[in-house]
Amino acid sequence: GVHTAKDMYGARGWMAHHNTDIWRATGAVDGAFWGAWANGGGWLSQHLWEHYLYNGNQTFLATAYPVLKGAALFYVDFLIEHPTKKWLVMNPDMSPENAPKAHQGSSLDAGTTMTNQIVFDVFSSTIRAAEILKKDKAFVDTLREMRGRLAPMHIGQHGQLQEWLDDIDDPNDKHRHISHLYGLFPSNQVSAYRTPQLHHAAKITLLHRGDISTGWSMGWKVNWWAKMLDGDHAFQLIKNQLTPVGTNEGGGGTYNNLFDAHAPFQIDGNFGCTSGITEMLMQSDDGAIHLLPALPTVWQNGGSISGLRARGGFEIVSLEWKNGKVVKAVIKSTLGGNLRMRVPNQLKTASGAAFKNAVGQNSNPFFATETIKEPVVSEKATLAPVELSKTFLYDIATKPGQIVTMVTE
Repeated sequence: GVHTAKDMYGARGWMAHHNTDIWRATGAVDGAFWGAWANGGGWLSQHLWEHYLYNGNQTFLATAYPVLKGAALFYVDFLIEHPTKKWLVMNPDMSPENAPKAHQGSSLDAGTTMTNQIVFDVFSSTIRAAEILKKDKAFVDTLREMRGRLAPMHIGQHGQLQEWLDDIDDPNDKHRHISHLYGLFPSNQVSAYRTPQLHHAAKITLLHRGDISTGWSMGWKVNWWAKMLDGDHAFQLIKNQLTPVGTNEGGGGTYNNLFDAHAPFQIDGNFGCTSGITEMLMQSDDGAIHLLPALPTVWQNGGSISGLRARGGFEIVSLEWKNGKVVKAVIKSTLGGNLRMRVPNQLKTASGAAFKNAVGQNSNPFFATETIKEPVVSEKATLAPVELSKTFLYDIATKPGQIVTMVTE
């Protein structure tokens, strides 16, 4: 990736394109329509940061930091100022495998939404990692300054989250890629609680694109609808994804051996659907551990799950629910620190004591969230308020190894 950054782009750091294999190729391969996408390295680097957020191991973070720094350094060198909008953007750039009609079939553009979101994450995680490790203060200052010049997200004339800087999305576009929802998942830049306008715009985009698609695309949509806090729609996508291939007109589904159908087989759908089920039952990327954030009606009567891991080294030892409410949750704190819980109903300790209501920002650094710029909103857009179900937010001080038991009142 270092050689590719230098030889193809004249940049420091490292990068990778959309496709690699056992030979570790990082250059542009396959068709130009998707092969010129240059953000594989930036996205991959975030897995290392996520790993740290779950285990809190600073020795691991020190090992991973050069990878994060290298991914950020590539963007530092390759970003340029947009000639009219003046934000820092990548050029050439593309939104994977999709091209607006206004571009007459060309996929190339500058400063696409997904790229801007990935660069924001790379800069943010590198800043935080460097500060934790007490390294590279001058470089952190550079990243913070450049991050402030990145393009904000845009809400277009149809109320949608724009895929491109220009308001050229087609409401009838049913493309299987919805790349600009990276900011919703796997990133946490779009939030029902912190950025409600963007959250609603992402919902409009999902509705425009529709449900039926290839198997892996429907796997993604399970996660996105879970992040919409809409369990019933997420469950519908699970059913769509598990439909025998050939049943959904124009879509994929699943083969008889349960392999995801693109076609041919792509593991994204299998892993993605599993991830989505997890997101329906527990989320931990929006400042708190949120239990049952998107429980579908068909699971309301009761159920249980165990072994889920959350940020900050917290393990959901067991979670039981009935009638859509948490009956009992047993949580182990491996690292200690503040345990902030968002739950659908009031809970108490096993001994009957009340939990402390949460106020302000979560003091646990593993749950820190970044400030997202206000979106640029089209004058033609009609914005609707985001309606959220009532939840309860608790703060619980924990020590390493402590077990916290929560039961319904």
